[in-house]
Amino acid sequence: MQAAETSIEVNLEAGVATVTLNRPQRLNSFNPAMHQALAAALDRLRDDVEVRALVLTGAGRAFCAGQDLSDRAPEPGQPPADLGLSIEAYYAPLVRRLRDMPKPVIAAVNGVAAGAGANIALACDLVIAARSASFIQAFSKIGLLPDAGGSYWLPRLLGQARAMGLALLAEPLPAERAEQWGLIWRCVDDEDFPAAVRQLAEQLASGPTLAYARIKQALQAAEGNSLERQLQLERDTQRELGFSADYREGVAAFLGKRPPRFGGR
Repeated sequence: MQAAETSIEVNLEAGVATVTLNRPQRLNSFNPAMHQALAAALDRLRDDVEVRALVLTGAGRAFCAGQDLSDRAPEPGQPPADLGLSIEAYYAPLVRRLRDMPKPVIAAVNGVAAGAGANIALACDLVIAARSASFIQAFSKIGLLPDAGGSYWLPRLLGQARAMGLALLAEPLPAERAEQWGLIWRCVDDEDFPAAVRQLAEQLASGPTLAYARIKQALQAAEGNSLERQLQLERDTQRELGFSADYREGVAAFLGKRPPRFGGR
């Protein structure tokens, strides 16, 4: 299945939905139309039982250059746009959609990921990047701070020193170093990138979907939970998963020395 939408493309094959930001002439930077199309697509894919994993990527030579600043340029004599409203209406809901998606979401960073584009990638569950890609917290260059979750992800993933350096200096972080620093899951050579993304997505699409959803929820909850609360969450969630068809299949496959055939239930 393939469908074209305003500013994005959606392709579903073998349980993997690939969502492509499709404004290559603007380095896939966000405007309201692309935000709205992406939100609609994610809502639809969330409820589609045929979708077992998602890939978010960009068309052309960039993953996403963040906000399209030309879209925000004020008319002569008019006040500047309220950026808080932009975050409230678009970026915060997008981060929540990605984090709350009950299926694994892969950011396939094919090129530069700058500003909000970098942080939208970090909101996904796994980030795989081509070696030529880079991540740029470009906000300070225009007098802003990292948004779209950037001020949250960076110190947690990198520590205060590296987070502060990236945010204050706005220097490009090559994909290879991003992997070394633990910012992303994997960096692969450009020629191997499409196959590596496909293999990772297909692996997740054939896995235990309900368990993946609960893994996401548990790891996200751990960021604010005490040990006691996390142990209780593990107890309650493991009880639920222990009654699932996928658990029964996983045990049967292990005992039978065969690959499991998970149904996502």
